[in-house]
Amino acid sequence: MALFKRRRVSVIGRKSGIPDGLFMKCTGCNQAVYRAEVEDNLNVCPICGYHYKLSARERIRQLVDPDTFEETHAEIETCDPLGFSVDGESYLSKIEQDKERTGYHEALVTGLAAIEDTRTVLGVMDFQFRGASMGSVVGEKFCRAVEDAIGDSLPLVAVCCSGGARMQEGILSLMQMAKTAGAVRAMNEAGIPYISVATDATSGGVWASFASLGDIVLAEPGAYIGFAGTRVIQSALNAKLPDGFQRTEYQFENGFVDRIVKRSELRRELGRLLRYLAPQQRVETLPE
Repeated sequence: MALFKRRRVSVIGRKSGIPDGLFMKCTGCNQAVYRAEVEDNLNVCPICGYHYKLSARERIRQLVDPDTFEETHAEIETCDPLGFSVDGESYLSKIEQDKERTGYHEALVTGLAAIEDTRTVLGVMDFQFRGASMGSVVGEKFCRAVEDAIGDSLPLVAVCCSGGARMQEGILSLMQMAKTAGAVRAMNEAGIPYISVATDATSGGVWASFASLGDIVLAEPGAYIGFAGTRVIQSALNAKLPDGFQRTEYQFENGFVDRIVKRSELRRELGRLLRYLAPQQRVETLPE
């Protein structure tokens, strides 16, 4: 007969002392990562370097000099030319939800800012707003940003991400490809520097137009960059595509991207390029 019996303790239903959401599983390396550490690292995994998406607000905070960003053309808003709806929910109701989620009126936020003490026109896309798809307002705002750059002889920096053209606006969304490409040509003819930054994911009509037309095209590591989806291309060609096809590194090797820049180095790299391309726009050289 046993003198001592081990007490059975049930752990079923007992809560751990770790708060929910404290850790996250990294998409890149599948490791458990302290969430706050990722956020403090500009939303980049400290283990494998996987770059998570940033909102437009986070991106602006990361890139521009403090208190220098001034939003422009915020008054332009989307209409519903096709009266589009799915399962009884209208396109405009989806737009309103995205406005509330992001705090912005459209997928492209434009403004004037200083990056490393150089004045510039800045455009930043937000994937949380309709997948940063390009409709009539995104196209119009980009073109107006180009006009601002030409009018004030300022360089233009566009931080791009997109799922492509916005199908809810039909042919009006597709025509933005030609419209924005024409605006880039006007900027080239005026001698205005244009830097495009491709982030995950930059695809469809945005990559096939203004995102790929920068005088210098930078890209974050591991970003999905391309026109048509991989499965669509494989189906059309009936062939297996190379590993890493339509990722930043593949595009760099094949000449579509000029330089791969880690997020932690992006502000410094943009500042260096802007100092070279637009020395006359240095803040300290501007007249009082």
